[in-house]
Amino acid sequence: MLGASGSAGQAITAALSLASIPAVPSGIATRAANLSTRKGADQAVADAAVVYMAAQPPYHRWPEQFPVMLERVIDATAAIDAKLVMVDNAYGYGPGSSPMRESTPERATDRKGAARTTMRTMLLEAHRSGRLRVAIGRSSDYFGPGADNSAITALAITPVAKAGAALKWMGSLDQPHSVAYLPDIGRAYVTLGTDDRSDGAIWHLPHPPAGTGRELLKLVNNALDEDREMSVISPNMLRIAAPFHRASRESLPIAYQWTAPFVLDDSLFDNTFGDFDRTSLAHAISETVRALRAAG
Repeated sequence: MLGASGSAGQAITAALSLASIPAVPSGIATRAANLSTRKGADQAVADAAVVYMAAQPPYHRWPEQFPVMLERVIDATAAIDAKLVMVDNAYGYGPGSSPMRESTPERATDRKGAARTTMRTMLLEAHRSGRLRVAIGRSSDYFGPGADNSAITALAITPVAKAGAALKWMGSLDQPHSVAYLPDIGRAYVTLGTDDRSDGAIWHLPHPPAGTGRELLKLVNNALDEDREMSVISPNMLRIAAPFHRASRESLPIAYQWTAPFVLDDSLFDNTFGDFDRTSLAHAISETVRALRAAG
């Protein structure tokens, strides 16, 4: 597991342990590795049968550093004849692509989306050339217990820990936006790593039916003792803040994901691997709120 300390890495590791995968040790140890170097990548993947690539550079460094990091991981994984499962997102599709299917052309207009498309090309070419087996799992924005780097968690759910804080959403409260529950995503990645039918393809991982931001925030309020106000961070607000606020600056090029429908069609996963037992959105939000409160 590369990136085991991150949200996705932790979710996949937990799912592997629960699935009693034979190759997963009962006592899981972690160690630091520099994946930007071949030596570091070799050390990180040593003795693996399946490598889950959940590591990533800092968000604002994706265009420059992510493809280089992935190249090192591909080389190291190929050298030990292991399978590589890539933790990916939907940035590569670009504006106006909804509903997105695995066959949807990738027409990203921003640098991060273009980097994701570059990496997809690298992975599938490595698979087609016979260097290694590859599976790519994609999800939209995820949330859940432990999803500390999630925009959904930060905006819509974390505010419940502060008395009177408003629940926030990006762009528009009334456009459908696919969201994924992190524990479900972890279980889906186990399927990609253990089922040979996943090889050489992109897979949209299981999501609850897409709803609007307003509907999601209403579910957050349903999990609380009293309702919180809802507020929207508009693209214009991001533009004003961008010169002084890195998160706003980095979010502006992908604001289209929140001002228009952004829906992933995940039917191919079910049609291939069987119906996936998705956690309902209401229960997922309730569990996330409960975990946040328990953490203090």
